[in-house]
Amino acid sequence: MKKLFILALLAVAATAKAQFGPEPDFDSKYATELVKAGTIAPDFKMKTIDGKTFKLSSLKGKTVVLDFWASWCPDCRKDAPEVVRMYQEYSQQDVQFVGVSMDTDVEAWRKACEQYGITYTQVSELKKFKETDIAKAYGVKWIPSMVVIDKEGKVALSTVLTYKVDKYLKELHPTGFKPVRERVTLDGDHGKLAAIIQKPELKNGEQCPMVVFCHGFGGRKEGPLFELVCDSLQKHGIASIRFDFNGHGESEGKFEDMTVPNEIEDAKKVIEYVRDLSYVSKIALVGHSQGGVVASMTAGELNKDISAVVLMAPAAVLRDDAIRGSVFGKQFNPLDPPEYVEMWGNQRLGGKYIKAAFWLPIYETAAKYQGPALILHGTGDRVVPYTYGERFHQQWPRSEYVMQEYFDHGFGQNVYRTTDLASSFLIRTLK
Repeated sequence: MKKLFILALLAVAATAKAQFGPEPDFDSKYATELVKAGTIAPDFKMKTIDGKTFKLSSLKGKTVVLDFWASWCPDCRKDAPEVVRMYQEYSQQDVQFVGVSMDTDVEAWRKACEQYGITYTQVSELKKFKETDIAKAYGVKWIPSMVVIDKEGKVALSTVLTYKVDKYLKELHPTGFKPVRERVTLDGDHGKLAAIIQKPELKNGEQCPMVVFCHGFGGRKEGPLFELVCDSLQKHGIASIRFDFNGHGESEGKFEDMTVPNEIEDAKKVIEYVRDLSYVSKIALVGHSQGGVVASMTAGELNKDISAVVLMAPAAVLRDDAIRGSVFGKQFNPLDPPEYVEMWGNQRLGGKYIKAAFWLPIYETAAKYQGPALILHGTGDRVVPYTYGERFHQQWPRSEYVMQEYFDHGFGQNVYRTTDLASSFLIRTLK
C-alpha cells in the first residue's frame, strides 16, 4: 500500500511538471559538492556548545540529521524555525538532530540558539566556514545545508532545502493509519456527482464536523493533496467528503459545460447533502486552485453556515486570464470567445466558462465570509502567483496566511508539509 501511494505521489508530481513546467531546484546550484547519497558519512569529533566532546559515531544505529548553519547567516536564521519544528516532530521517532555551526563567536552562537529555541546537540570547530575540516569532509560550500544519515551510517540525503529533509523523514515513518472510505453518489448541478466520505467511529447519537473538499480545474477527488488531509481528519474525529465536479472524474456532465458558477452550485448541493446527515455538527470547506475560488465564493454566499475555510493556491487569476484571453497558454478573443477551446487530453473548455469567468466577482463574493480561514500558497507557483492568495488574507480579518517558499502550484516540493498545515488548522478550529 505504501509503495502504491508513493507511486501515485510521483505520478501527481510528474503530471504537474508536464502541465506547468519544471520548478527550479537550488540543489543543482548549491549542493553539487555535498557528500552523495550512498556514501559512508565521514565520522568526526567536535566540541559541543557546552564544551563537551561529541563524536558522530556515538549515534550509530540511529537516523541522524546534520544541520550546517551559522548565527551570522541570514538564510540559516530564516530556516531555523522550520528545523526546530522538524526536530520537535521527528525526535519523538528517535531521529537525532545535530547542529554543525560555522560560528567563530561562542556567545553569538549561544544567543542564536536561545533566540530560536534550538535545544538539540550543537557542535563547532569555531573556525571560519571555509577553514573548517567538517566543511571539507562533507563538501559544504553553502549554508544552510543538511545531510541525513541512515541507521547504517550511510548518507541518505544531501540538500540545501529543508522541505526535502521533512519529506524524507515523513516517508521514513508512515503513520500506519488505515482509513475507512465510503463511496456515495449525490445530485449535482449537471447530473450525479461521485464522492468519497470518510468519517470517524462515532457512538450512537454522537456528532462531528464535516469538511467538504473542492478540487481544481481538470482535477479530481483522488490524490495525496486531499487524501492526506482527509486521513488525518478521520484519525482526529472529523469527517470529510471529496467529490468530482461535473464533467470531471467519475461524475456526470461534460467538461465543456463546466463553469465556476455551476461548480459553486455543485458545492452547495454537496453541502446540502451532508447537512442532512444526522452525525454532522458543523461544515468547513477546503479548495485547491479553481476549487479554492469555488470554496471562497461558496463560503461568501453561505457565510454563517461555514465554520472554517482552507484555500490552497486559490486560482483567482482565472478571471484575469479570461480578460486577457489566455487559459493555460491557449489564446482566444476574450470579447468574442469561441464555442470552445481545445485543451489537453482531448478536453474542450467551453465558451460559457470564459464568459462567466470574465465577470466573476470572486473577491467581492468571498468577502462576505468572515469566519476563520487558512490560505496556503507557494512562491514558486507559476500558475497562480502567490499575491492572489495574499489578497484573500487581506480581506478576511480572521485568516492565517502561510507562504511556502519555493513551492509550486501543486505543492509538489513537499505535499506532506502542506497537508499537515491544513489538517492542523482544521483540527484546532473545528474541534
